[in-house]
Amino acid sequence: MHLDHQTYKKRRNLALILSAALIYSTIFTYSIYQNLTHDELLIHDVSQLFPAHVKEIVEGEEEESLVAALQQANEEDLKVSIAGTRHSQGGHAFYEDSLWLDMTSYNEILALDEDEKTITVQSGVTWEQIQEAANEHGLSVKVMQSSNIFTVGGSLSSNVHGRDPNYGPIIETVDSFRLLMADGTIQEVNRDENEELFELAIGGFGLFGVILDVTLELTDDELYVSTTEKIDYKDYPDYIENEIKGSEDVGLHYARLSATPNGLFEDMYMTTYHSLKKTDELYPKEENLPEFSTLQEEKNVRRDRFFLGLSRHFDWGKNLVWSLQQRLYAEAEEGEVISRNNAMRPPVEFLEYDSSRNTDILQEYFIPTDDFPQFVEELKTIVEAENINLLNVTVRFTPEHDEGHLNYATEDTLALVLLINHSLSDDGVAHIEQATQQIVDAVLDLGGTHYLTYQKFPTNEQIREAYPNIDSFFEEKQKYDPDERFMNYFYEEYVDEQS
Repeated sequence: MHLDHQTYKKRRNLALILSAALIYSTIFTYSIYQNLTHDELLIHDVSQLFPAHVKEIVEGEEEESLVAALQQANEEDLKVSIAGTRHSQGGHAFYEDSLWLDMTSYNEILALDEDEKTITVQSGVTWEQIQEAANEHGLSVKVMQSSNIFTVGGSLSSNVHGRDPNYGPIIETVDSFRLLMADGTIQEVNRDENEELFELAIGGFGLFGVILDVTLELTDDELYVSTTEKIDYKDYPDYIENEIKGSEDVGLHYARLSATPNGLFEDMYMTTYHSLKKTDELYPKEENLPEFSTLQEEKNVRRDRFFLGLSRHFDWGKNLVWSLQQRLYAEAEEGEVISRNNAMRPPVEFLEYDSSRNTDILQEYFIPTDDFPQFVEELKTIVEAENINLLNVTVRFTPEHDEGHLNYATEDTLALVLLINHSLSDDGVAHIEQATQQIVDAVLDLGGTHYLTYQKFPTNEQIREAYPNIDSFFEEKQKYDPDERFMNYFYEEYVDEQS
């Protein structure tokens, strides 16, 4: 039987996809098998780069158990490390032979004030829980990560930022919190009481105490119309300045750069959520409003996980995924009506990845807005020269802010979040470490910063250039915690023993 050329090509491509599916499924199944048995005291974060064998795990369902654990640590001279969902990837959430506080079971919502638009929660509460509670009252979160799986305590400890261009980091939306100190006392912390601790503990990576409960500001759960447009990355700073910054009708905004090997960063698409007024033509009829206020669950997890797996292992997989993404972007040009809460629940389950051979890591860089095009060009050069397995790049606007001891955006910046896959071998880790240092040098040359929540790959010199006041941060740590009761690998890596 003879096949015409087009039929042959289609069958060949189908065979390639099926072969890739078989290979990927085998790799995935093997990685699961490898992790079926494990030492419960051997703690990893999601990157698997800095494991630690802890002495004891405390699951703090009650405040009393956390207080008792700290008392035990003081009596037995143990280090204490603190973790939520362990998505900080630079050794922030554990330490060898420490008493490890797993805060995920300390997760009750304590109060919601509909009139004041505030919510008080225990620090192990996830953003998904907050969304569910707030949604019932027509309210929404102001600032959180793009995904809702993280704990509030971890988010405060990393001083996260989100996709709402009207706000900087989460510290702007925190009213107050209670902090369990190294000496066992519990302090009320806000902008008027223990104000120094307010700026140290938020973005302090658990080094100043255990955040117990937090009161956060909420906002209205508005309806948006979202549109996606293509733009040249060289024009993006002007677009931010003229269309996004200070715009009262823009609720959320982000962009993506293409990560395809043969067209790296050549394409850029931006998605903007504009507030929808009741007088607008697209505003839903009254009887249809409940459908938009119902929280959506993630769909097509297996499909999306499969395609991301192809991107990890094959260049043609990256091209395929991007072409599919472009089709979705084309459909989104017409606009979609969505609530703020649902817009802040993007797919995340498909990103879960567990392999004994390689890992997905995040890196994030804050670049002064006007210098964005130059950095994109320099980043492209490094990615290509170092053959970095880059899977995705998102871009978010982070306006200038002045709170937080380790402030990462003292001027308007564009934050680039890189999703990278690399080998867990010694050579693989060493390679991505030196490549990261090249990227950080490019960032520093433009007056930018790197996000401290991720890998401890930057050198001591680089971190001090990015954060000139980090030594004063460590000095404050030693003032509030002279015995260094609260400890993690990030602190051990970068503290100057002479400070």
